[in-house]
Amino acid sequence: MITVSVKWQKELFKDVEIDTTQPPYVFKCQLYDLTGVPPERQKIMVKGGLLKDEADWSTLGVKEGQKLMMMGTADEIIKAPEKGPVFVEDLPEEEQAVAMGHSAGLFNLGNTCYMNSTVQCLHSVPELKSALVKYSHSGRSNDVDQSSHMLTIATRDLFNELDKSVKPVAPMQFWMVLRKKYPQFGQLHNGVFMQQDAEECWTQILYTLSQSLKSTDSSEIPHTVKALFGIELVSRVHCQESGEESSETESVYSLKCHISHEVNHLHEGLKHGLKSELEKASPSLGRSAIYLKESRINGLPRYLTIQFVRFFWKRESNQKAKILRKVDYPLELDVYDLCSDDLRKKLEAPRKVLRDEEGKKLGLKASKNATDSKGDVKMSDAEGSSNGSGELSMTASQEGGPSDSETHLTGIYDLVAVLTHKGRSADSGHYVAWVKQESGKWIEYDDDNPIAQREEDITKLSGGGDWHMAYICMYKARVAPM
Repeated sequence: MITVSVKWQKELFKDVEIDTTQPPYVFKCQLYDLTGVPPERQKIMVKGGLLKDEADWSTLGVKEGQKLMMMGTADEIIKAPEKGPVFVEDLPEEEQAVAMGHSAGLFNLGNTCYMNSTVQCLHSVPELKSALVKYSHSGRSNDVDQSSHMLTIATRDLFNELDKSVKPVAPMQFWMVLRKKYPQFGQLHNGVFMQQDAEECWTQILYTLSQSLKSTDSSEIPHTVKALFGIELVSRVHCQESGEESSETESVYSLKCHISHEVNHLHEGLKHGLKSELEKASPSLGRSAIYLKESRINGLPRYLTIQFVRFFWKRESNQKAKILRKVDYPLELDVYDLCSDDLRKKLEAPRKVLRDEEGKKLGLKASKNATDSKGDVKMSDAEGSSNGSGELSMTASQEGGPSDSETHLTGIYDLVAVLTHKGRSADSGHYVAWVKQESGKWIEYDDDNPIAQREEDITKLSGGGDWHMAYICMYKARVAPM
């Protein structure tokens, strides 16, 4: 790490740090934050000519305290429109994205598309952003280590920056803290940071936030990660050979869609994912035996995350190979038949409300038992969660405040984000996030380039070739006031 000063126009920026282990493009992103000059417009004079994005610092002879000269024009400050109203359809694609809501992309700092796409998907969860904002007031608790605390703060700050900016954001601080907390994301190959698995990044970030956003005072942070994403499973473990049978419960943050030659649709893959064989010691047989584990959902989250198990370890090539098979997934997902008997009973009344609401739209009379005291039934997106034991009570306020009615889960979810992968290996290729905006429009976040997309094109990311295919899908619960 060396410190330099940078002269740009009439300004002099002192004590600018250069991390010589990272490519010059990262240094240019730092200068972009300071000056507003995009990296592609920056002309920085060094020994031998202009500084190139992928140059080797050791050959440039940059010394401690050296003054560097930079030329380039900053982005113009957005002014109030002087013309009359302009229809969204008439705007360029980039401006359409701005008009639809959040549009800031994330600069790729060197094979960090796995991280950028994960951040964009999680950033679309308003309740998570709300919990992170409140974390600044609650501070670090004694059972949270310093690196987890710093990653939580960095996540909060990056989400805040994305909300306020219409220009691409350089997630440098977040990336540095993520690598410090999880060193595997800092692996180098020939001096360049390696591509990583987006699912591993997603899992590690959620695990960290699940620890740091815990609160003994439920009024302080009402929406924990477990309440937002936690799925309660109850499993029957049976050994056919010995007749032994037991049950167990566990909490997970995603369901797995297993892919085989029999699986053509997400629902089929989920059923496969809830069944597994395991080998363990049998007390009655006195040796190892094969057990069949069959799981059911016993507690639903507000946001249901599904991972398509597309990668497996291939011994011949010693790397993660990819299953390219096409697996269709819906915009609306119903998981009722994947639930336990107890949970199904609790879902019946809210589902009846949903059916009556659909009937009302068709001009049919609603069932008396399915309406509230005012006889007015309305379906909405989820603003609450299962409590982990199968209970379905929810409040209708995103911020956890009081509400006029209590809402219940229905087991029906709407697709709100898709993380895709293009390529043949999890540790190579390219990751992209496709996120539904509050307006109902979809935005493709390809690093720093947000592009408006049509909803009918989102379900075409189902695989079957070398194009982008769904790796992680996130669904938001639809709830009914009771």
